[in-house]
Amino acid sequence: MKSIDKYLFQAMDNYPYCLEETIESLDYALSYDDKNTTALCLYARIQAEQLFHYEEAKNYYQQALGININAIEVYPFYIQTLLWNEDFEEAATLIDFALTVKGINKVEILMKKIQFLEIKKEFKAAKKILKELQLLVISNEYTYYLEETKKRINEKIALLKPKKKKGKKSKKDKKKKGC
Repeated sequence: MKSIDKYLFQAMDNYPYCLEETIESLDYALSYDDKNTTALCLYARIQAEQLFHYEEAKNYYQQALGININAIEVYPFYIQTLLWNEDFEEAATLIDFALTVKGINKVEILMKKIQFLEIKKEFKAAKKILKELQLLVISNEYTYYLEETKKRINEKIALLKPKKKKGKKSKKDKKKKGC
């Protein structure tokens, strides 16, 4: 096993529980190969998920994709960072492109698309994608997520429906029906 693999695996194993060791291992891994897309992706994740430095994270993701546009490990995390940073147009473009990348987990990308549509309050479009997603899923790994997402979207749709007003009956109407 190459040294880069050893340090990269140590970093992956330590994240997110021991950030100091994760960073140290990533530094070693990148000193051996500064074009390692997995290491760059993990650095970006630390920036976004732990430090909330979304712009810095975006730079790492862009660097990784600049090295290898087919680095499928980058797309789900990059899209999530764009959503957190409210870069919605960029997220929509990246989602559409990611779905064309060979070998990518389309289920994960479509889950991000549903999240994007939910943020934009496009619930009917999200339900349509959810239905497509249910047809794509070939294992039970995502079943709970799909069920909970469907419930959540239906609850949001119900919240937006106008409430029917109950007609108030006047005292005269009540007296006519009564004795």
